[in-house]
Amino acid sequence: MANGKLPPYLESAKPVPKSARAPGLMTTGAAFAGIYLWIAYYDKLGNALSLGNLGSVILGVIIGGGLSFALFYLVSGMWGMKTGLPLYVVGSSTFGTTGGYFLPGIFMGVLQIGWYSVATYYATTLVINGLGGKAITLFGPGEEHGFSALFVIVAVVWGYLFAFFGAKGIKYVARMANIFPVVPILMLLIGAIISLKGLGKFGEVRVASATPGVPAMAGMLLAIQMVIGFSATAMAAGADFTQNNRNASDVKIGGLAGIWGAAVVVGILALITVAGANGANAKLSNFSYAGSLGDVGGFIAKIMLILFAVGSMAPACFCSFIIGNSLSTMVPSISRMKWTMGGATAGIILGATGLAGNLESFFGLIGASFGPVCGAMAADYLLTGGKWAGPRKGISIPGYVAWALGFLVGISNNTMLGKLRVLETWHPAALYSFVVGFIVYLILAKAGLEPPKEKAYVVTDPPETA
Repeated sequence: MANGKLPPYLESAKPVPKSARAPGLMTTGAAFAGIYLWIAYYDKLGNALSLGNLGSVILGVIIGGGLSFALFYLVSGMWGMKTGLPLYVVGSSTFGTTGGYFLPGIFMGVLQIGWYSVATYYATTLVINGLGGKAITLFGPGEEHGFSALFVIVAVVWGYLFAFFGAKGIKYVARMANIFPVVPILMLLIGAIISLKGLGKFGEVRVASATPGVPAMAGMLLAIQMVIGFSATAMAAGADFTQNNRNASDVKIGGLAGIWGAAVVVGILALITVAGANGANAKLSNFSYAGSLGDVGGFIAKIMLILFAVGSMAPACFCSFIIGNSLSTMVPSISRMKWTMGGATAGIILGATGLAGNLESFFGLIGASFGPVCGAMAADYLLTGGKWAGPRKGISIPGYVAWALGFLVGISNNTMLGKLRVLETWHPAALYSFVVGFIVYLILAKAGLEPPKEKAYVVTDPPETA
């Protein structure tokens, strides 16, 4: 495909041959479903219930899952299937051959370090709580803070163990993904069942505890924001999954089941548990899934928390694999093993100190970061009629301006801004960032600011055989 001097990440890219493709439901669908089964997705989803009733929040999850599929995933997914190439290659048409080093290349790897820190924090917290201890960190959520040697030790052991599996390669990650998702599925079902007795009272508790001045749609909008914020990086990386799919039907079916379907089913089960627990307590006291489970589950809940930690092994391996794969591809002078373990070290520090436990701000940052990436790519897709144009030279002005402006809009509701925050936290700013990225790229591309295509790169169909 290459014909002349190109950046190494493009020179080394090889499309997945058509003969090596597999059905979307068992590949793309299963992989995405495993991501949504991770407790980091649904542990804080119940916060939306502090602003709205159960029905409106469930509607927000349904809308958020649908938008994640239709707006954030399909373009990257279709390009991955058509070319057989991963995100960092297909993204070079939107952001340029030089620009592609950072967006989406290195940036994807850096954000996966953040996700790895979340995986480490949650697994450590679940293990300690499940054993009857108290998870205390320096900067984590909650009112009690301090240094805990136990938390740090568990975080370090857990973090390095699964970083090692991720560094060993995708076949080890796939083994984890095939074995462990059944665990959170069973736990979610059990949690919802044992919480049903309090579900009927939740509506009365919710009405009695309603916050004055909060719009009726706030709970639904916050749910949309949280679903998209969690989904954004994985949706942008859709090409990495679908490059192994056979046709457009695989891309769509895999996404419908693994993204929209999984996000909704998992989200509803988690929300039932949170609502039922608060109803049983006759007051709005705990919107965390893990905390709500502890309120209604008794001793069995402690065992379930440890099993949820076991179920988070697959996402941890996936994150560490992407860290090494993305960063070593963009900077091949450093080995994948070194990138993986170095990135994992940064993630372990964030997890062990508790910084990674502040999920609302983190989800907002993720959505703000990759919302405009997906929006710009969607505009590029529209302008080319769905055909991948191939890499464009240098740095793409439309791509980078669209990302910068979209990012600023996306973080406008983030609590990390403090007094500089413009919007209330319940606004779906991740969705706004997508819209801004889409519109800005479209306008600048129509104005003729897209760089010329890289002539040294010849776009061809994936080969039939390896």
